[in-house]
Amino acid sequence: QLQLVESGGGSVQPGGSLRLSCAASGFILEDYAIGWFRQAPGKEREGVSCIATNTRYSESVRGRFTISRDNAKNTVYLQMNILKPEDTAVYYCAVLRSGICSNSVLDRPNVLGSWGQGTQVTVSS
Repeated sequence: QLQLVESGGGSVQPGGSLRLSCAASGFILEDYAIGWFRQAPGKEREGVSCIATNTRYSESVRGRFTISRDNAKNTVYLQMNILKPEDTAVYYCAVLRSGICSNSVLDRPNVLGSWGQGTQVTVSS
């Protein structure tokens, strides 16, 4: 069973930073392509970033967010800098069904397993 747990969310002011964690249990995360997604109130879930042997970012976060992987900790991170109010959302991580990190995966999320509880990020002054 592919289980991922998100953490690290919180409330910050515009311009602030947060680092989200996506911890895997029951499988070796390094063997899979992992994506970060977010869903704001009243909006559809959207892809933010993904990592496999490469990385991809949505246009809205490129240059501000960085995805990385710590294989020793079986964890994927999303470092979020220069946060904006429009980044406010619940953030989720998931295993990508295709096994490929690409722009199309971010545009049309297709993941293995069910979505976790996510972690809330609120950017407000």
